[in-house]
Amino acid sequence: MKQNPPMPESAYRIRSFIRRQGRATAAQKNALEFLWEKYCLDPMQHYDFKAVFGRIAPLIVEIGFGNGESLAKMAQQNPDYNYLGIEVHRPGVGHLMMLLEQQQLANVRLFHHDAIEILEQQIPDHSLTGVQLFFPDPWQKRCHHKRRIVKPSFVELLSKKLMLGGYFHAATDWEHYAKEMLSILSETDKLTNASHNNTYCERPAYRPLTKFEQRGIRLGHGVWDLIFKTT
Repeated sequence: MKQNPPMPESAYRIRSFIRRQGRATAAQKNALEFLWEKYCLDPMQHYDFKAVFGRIAPLIVEIGFGNGESLAKMAQQNPDYNYLGIEVHRPGVGHLMMLLEQQQLANVRLFHHDAIEILEQQIPDHSLTGVQLFFPDPWQKRCHHKRRIVKPSFVELLSKKLMLGGYFHAATDWEHYAKEMLSILSETDKLTNASHNNTYCERPAYRPLTKFEQRGIRLGHGVWDLIFKTT
């Protein structure tokens, strides 16, 4: 009797996202059609990122860039850095490509794929200056906490991909998730908290305030930044 081949390990992984495609605007659809090959990378192909960007520069990965406005702003303000953005929401990818084209930013490339798989399969060990995770899905229901991206296996992966002195920077407006991330990150001896009191950091100038965050601040909502570095 013929047996089906075993499922790949990635098929059993609990995802930290749901691939919601949503509705793209006309401008986003246009960007997805005509700018894809210029800015998006094939998740199945291996790259020499020095060749991709045409230079040697510090490489930052941002996981889940949303509509990409803050990533575009960071890339514009830090032209000496290269950025890889990873996002599963297709309209957000289109929106960021639109911004990159409007601002003629050459230091950003994108993956429309699962971030864990990109880190595991496409990023050489000890090659990243930084990994950024801003306002990830908090999966607030207790039964969904297992879907949160920051877990011990993720921290272990970070420690392999970051270079010596590299950083992981997370930000969230969910206090419970902030506490959970702080606990998990503090358990490893491969990363050191950049906070002077081993808790949270002030928002660095390089992380732009999002419109959503500005609204939350006006309403008195908290935001927690965590920065851990390899030593």
